[in-house]
Amino acid sequence: MVTTAAPLPPATRSSLPSDAASVLELAARSMFDLFASASEGMLLVDRDARVVWINDQYRRFLPALGFAREEDFVGHPVSSVVQNTQMHQVLKTGKPILIDLLSNRAGTFVVSRIPLRDAEGEVIGVLGIVLFDQPTANLQPLIGKFAQLQQDLDDARRELAAKKAASPGVARTARYSLASFIGTSPAAVEVKRQARRAAQSASPVLLLGETGTGKELLAHAIHGASARAAGPMVSLNIAAVPDTLLEAEFFGVAPGAYTGADRKGRVGKFKLADGGTLFLDEIGDMPPGLQAKLLRALQEGEIEPLGSNQIVRFDARVIAATSRDLPALVREGRFREDLYYRLNVLPIRVPPLRERRSDIPALVETIGEDMAHRGVSPPELTADALALLAAQQWRGNIRELRNVLEQAALRSDASVLDAEQMEAVLRQSGLASVQPALPPEPQAPDSGALLRPLQAQVAELEQRAIAAALKATGGNKLATARLLSISRAKLYARLEDNGEPPTGKP
Repeated sequence: MVTTAAPLPPATRSSLPSDAASVLELAARSMFDLFASASEGMLLVDRDARVVWINDQYRRFLPALGFAREEDFVGHPVSSVVQNTQMHQVLKTGKPILIDLLSNRAGTFVVSRIPLRDAEGEVIGVLGIVLFDQPTANLQPLIGKFAQLQQDLDDARRELAAKKAASPGVARTARYSLASFIGTSPAAVEVKRQARRAAQSASPVLLLGETGTGKELLAHAIHGASARAAGPMVSLNIAAVPDTLLEAEFFGVAPGAYTGADRKGRVGKFKLADGGTLFLDEIGDMPPGLQAKLLRALQEGEIEPLGSNQIVRFDARVIAATSRDLPALVREGRFREDLYYRLNVLPIRVPPLRERRSDIPALVETIGEDMAHRGVSPPELTADALALLAAQQWRGNIRELRNVLEQAALRSDASVLDAEQMEAVLRQSGLASVQPALPPEPQAPDSGALLRPLQAQVAELEQRAIAAALKATGGNKLATARLLSISRAKLYARLEDNGEPPTGKP
């Protein structure tokens, strides 16, 4: 029997009526059923602080927390799937937290956390209960005060982090978590799923993706969710270091190794990352002469500092990232094939922003919050302006989106920007061409309606895209075909299929 109450002492147990155990069991079951039906959500963690169960009410929070599937949430450590949780603390101390405020990506909630004990009194799990997900008017003053205190705490943490970053010899830790990778699109959820799996391994990880997609953020998140989270997180951008200095950056320098060298020597990044994670950004830019030495270091787990005959052991998990086509570099002989296979153990492709356009509204909101924290008032965008942003190609991905939003805040005096004003900002920001926003997608059919064949849905999407492009080009067929990246003959064929003669501007 599992109950939230401590076991009764023998003397007390002997003085109870014979049906006391049944009464206690009935009370525990009744309380559980009451909370399960009356609360806004419940989850249960086991003695290892892993989520083992959630009820139907709690499942509606999963998308806001960044999970599309229940199996990506249940079975994982609660601290890795619920921001700011205190469930593991209750499990450790055995003391309940009857009323508390929990704030995370899904919102601010009034919660209760109750330890579960077996018949011997040992804590075997914790029950978390969401009492209110939309606090009543009576609780609003408390919520407001909590939000202000949380903002003050965040400001103080950022200021402290900035001071530490400016000081020499500071601890190197992960700056981001998986919750920092904003998005609930299928592509974003899949990336976070792969990152969680990678965090449970000690094998090298290779992050592949265009510039600005968030590869460094994911590297920090993988480190923070791994068993090495307490160790250092050391980063090195290979493209930013001259080739002649890379070996010293990697392996360190012995005291007095060469003229001008530090008499105390210098520790390399591999040794700095000992016990933690070494993130090698832009690995595709590594000079061929250094690739063999890197391969040996990864295989043997040892390095030899410049000017030294001593072998130095290290234990660092390597995460590499590149925006270049490594297989093509291997074929061209510019990147060692054996090093590629050594790094390509757990490859994760980070999708470009144009493959997860549905995440753009959430990204805009997150970037706006960051701008506000830095003293820049972010503009409010209309639905048409957001649709226009979602239609762009974003060759610079999230980094380019941030740049456009910051320019919009500085270039415009209006607090609300519509599509026309946003288009002007996009043109001023240096985009080669501004893509027209697609018309809003049709309403989803009623639950009882039959789904149309896929071919019909694709044809309708093509019609809307062609109509939007024709409108943007003033009916110019040649310009429309170029805008859609199709031939003019194919455009004419689609117009004829739609019952429209291919007349008008050529």
